[in-house]
Amino acid sequence: MRPLFNCALCWAVSQAAVADGLSGDIRISSKYMGYDLQYRVYSPPGLVEDQSYPVLLVTDGPLYWHEMDMVDVVAELIAGGRIRPVFVVFVDSRNPDDLDENRRHSEFMCNADYANFYTAELLPHLYRAYAVSEAREDTSILGVSFGGLNAACFGIMASNRFSGIGMHSPAAARHLREVSKLYERNDPEPLRIFLSAGTVNDNLRAIRRFRDTLEEKGFQVTYVENKGKSHNVENWRSLLDDALLALLPARDG
Repeated sequence: MRPLFNCALCWAVSQAAVADGLSGDIRISSKYMGYDLQYRVYSPPGLVEDQSYPVLLVTDGPLYWHEMDMVDVVAELIAGGRIRPVFVVFVDSRNPDDLDENRRHSEFMCNADYANFYTAELLPHLYRAYAVSEAREDTSILGVSFGGLNAACFGIMASNRFSGIGMHSPAAARHLREVSKLYERNDPEPLRIFLSAGTVNDNLRAIRRFRDTLEEKGFQVTYVENKGKSHNVENWRSLLDDALLALLPARDG
């Protein structure tokens, strides 16, 4: 599968904040990964002192905040009372010192070191720096394509820390079959799952089989087929609100 990103075309990322509530790039050194990573944080408006808030960690962060305008979608849903106020952490898989080097293909394949980076390094840092809830019920992860596969892996590898698993078009079919077997053989903690597929050239058969496995395990699954859409940004952008509503429903909703 071709890499999602062509840095020469679209990944000139500013160090400054690009939208209300979105930070600039924040750098973190990982002993598990053996290199530095960077991320951006969206902070919701109207934070109340001494109150903690859910957190949604998003792999392929620049794709979501830059190409899919996710900050605007999150802000609109919060303002409308449709989802809870939430911190969104957009994790960047590119080398901070060379943005043309994307590490996603090694990071996202059920990589135990990458899961440990989230649970033992990134999340503890966020707890110290932001009003982020430490409860697993308030912690979710979202990804697209191989990032969606990574989210599925976290549902097996780190369900003690993540209760929400969001997957836009998890790929590829052969990898998804292997992850399905892991779910069949194991018993993760209860999960709230969003899963989507396009109906044109988008791993539809494998994703449907994976959906069936998840439902058979008794998880709370929100499944959406985006008719006529393929494995591309247009498909995923149109389903952002569906994913957020499934992972972060308003408490009275």
